[in-house]
Amino acid sequence: MTSPLSPATLGTDQAAARLHEFTVIDVRTPGEYAAGHLPRALNIPVDQLRHALPELRHAAGRGVLLMVCASGARSGNACALLAEQGIPAATLAGGTTAFAAAGHDLERPVACDARSGWAMERQVRLTAGTLVLLGLLLGVLVHPAFALLSAGVAGGLVFSALTDTCGMAVVLGKLPHNRPRPADLAATLAALRTR
Repeated sequence: MTSPLSPATLGTDQAAARLHEFTVIDVRTPGEYAAGHLPRALNIPVDQLRHALPELRHAAGRGVLLMVCASGARSGNACALLAEQGIPAATLAGGTTAFAAAGHDLERPVACDARSGWAMERQVRLTAGTLVLLGLLLGVLVHPAFALLSAGVAGGLVFSALTDTCGMAVVLGKLPHNRPRPADLAATLAALRTR
């Protein structure tokens, strides 16, 4: 193994201008990927990245790997994992959210299930808000102890912000509507070999 590399971070406009030069790897869940991804991006969920290391190493030898997720956190972790293996990669600052906000188009597969249309961040906001309101309502109408539900959600949101992780997103990601299809790692790796 070689020494760890420092992953590069590219801004949205910089990445968009050079997108044709990159092999774009989207490390989000298949449901998030199906809701919209960078043009020509291949989906290798972060939990399957280790299985793809040989192909990623080969692809990195042909050009720059650009790792992408929703906000840049998971793709940053993916770049760190690749760097530990001696595979150079860059990450997109702000992820697909920033890319779309900057006015760049995302690809949306024609076969995308309409149920997967809500981004994970929106689903988390809806769930957290619903749980807070439910805790407050039950605390007033049933028993004051139900207000602890609202306090628990608030604590979870603070923890999420401090650690840049989201346990609620992990749980919501396991719901059937967020997994419209399993990631076809074999097909993705075959496509990666031809790029």
